[in-house]
Amino acid sequence: MATKTRFLNPKTMAPPPGYTYVVETTGPGRTVYIAGQLGLDLDNKLVGGPGDFGAQCERAFENLGHALASVGATFADVVKINNYLVDMAHIGLFRAARDKHFDMKAPPASTTVAISQLARPGALFEIEAIAVLPPAKRRAKAASRGRSVKKKSRRR
Repeated sequence: MATKTRFLNPKTMAPPPGYTYVVETTGPGRTVYIAGQLGLDLDNKLVGGPGDFGAQCERAFENLGHALASVGATFADVVKINNYLVDMAHIGLFRAARDKHFDMKAPPASTTVAISQLARPGALFEIEAIAVLPPAKRRAKAASRGRSVKKKSRRR
């Protein structure tokens, strides 16, 4: 049985702008939790100049994409995001970045909050995500018993 995902916006609630109220998954899928991603480059430095929310937000989404790819996932597999903005005046920039990365026909459930600061000084935006993927393919018998299989190298 494959994992099934339903995106629901009950008719008894006002339509949400750019997210889904309820996402239901059923089946033997894998659930992946992605820790909060900031707008950091490979040198662990915030991108853009001081106060450049747009650059940080876009890089945080790019970093989320890299984290998803590490488990074979894409933005299409994301069912829930939590977003943290230091200044809600940037909600429009956040929404533009979100809409660029997610299929807005079936967007993930989403919570966005304004906070006084993030753990990283100068950080203006953070996003965390939950993704649901099909079950992992079966690995070799030895691996399923908790053993790793190593190839022996031949010496000549």
